[in-house]
Amino acid sequence: MGSIEKYALHSVENFELLAKQVVEGFIIGLHQSPYHGFSAEFAEHKLYNPGETTKNIDWKVYGRTDKMFNKKYDDETNLRCQFVIDISSSMALDNRLKGMQKLSKLQWSALGTAAMIYLLKKQRDAFGLTLFDAEVSQHTPASGSLKQARLLLSYLEKFFSEEPVKSKSTDIAKSLHEIAERINKRSLVVIFSDFFDHMDELEPIFAALQHLKYNKNEVIIFNVVDKQKEVAFDFPNKPIQFVDYETGEKVKLRPGEIKELYNEHMTSFMKKLELKCLQFGIDYQLADINSDFNDVLRAFLLKRKRTRI
Repeated sequence: MGSIEKYALHSVENFELLAKQVVEGFIIGLHQSPYHGFSAEFAEHKLYNPGETTKNIDWKVYGRTDKMFNKKYDDETNLRCQFVIDISSSMALDNRLKGMQKLSKLQWSALGTAAMIYLLKKQRDAFGLTLFDAEVSQHTPASGSLKQARLLLSYLEKFFSEEPVKSKSTDIAKSLHEIAERINKRSLVVIFSDFFDHMDELEPIFAALQHLKYNKNEVIIFNVVDKQKEVAFDFPNKPIQFVDYETGEKVKLRPGEIKELYNEHMTSFMKKLELKCLQFGIDYQLADINSDFNDVLRAFLLKRKRTRI
């Protein structure tokens, strides 16, 4: 599908259609790659064999790939998936630059979640949604109904139409403990957050993640960041005032004076987060909002393939 900007979010009226377009672009890309067998398992497509009935052939895919695939549901896999999204102000920071609309971390997470819900709905799996900042503000347990899909998409769509709210702080550890208590059936828990809440001390977060794992859930986290701005600190070297969206704190500085030290600190934080996930058996995926959704969808499907709930 290419870069984020190509989604032309500001001109898309139907959020579900946008999520579907993201998924179809991903599936087509996999069909054209050595991974087509892998994608077939999750895209409800099986390679057509000569002699089979043609009534289930996906002619749209054929028209784009020149290969014939049968539409097929995988009825052997039953999955419950709980999507968890950090909706604090650091995630909702407006990213529009000089007239070019760019997704915020929250918008990027919402659209990625919507795409995965679309996949799960087609697979007849169950999906739920939890939103949190300093506390859990919305928790919808997993269900596989069409009504559920529309409800969750309506929640996610709001992040594109509403202005970001400032001064919404985060308490990810507290929220994850509460979520662990609320999920009463074994699930795949997919978490979207920048994890900035405990940058200097990750133990509270991993105590909460262990709580989720203790309840037999599988966990995958997407560390959502803007690598260009939040990691590389790519700003013009002139006096700039930076504002903390969650606390309102302001600081004015020349980015070039701290860029090297800042980059080292951020890189170290993300590496530590990744290593801790490996230590605790949690799937970790760096999610850069400047890239498309292919890596996120691929990581999700790999985890789904290994998970049998």
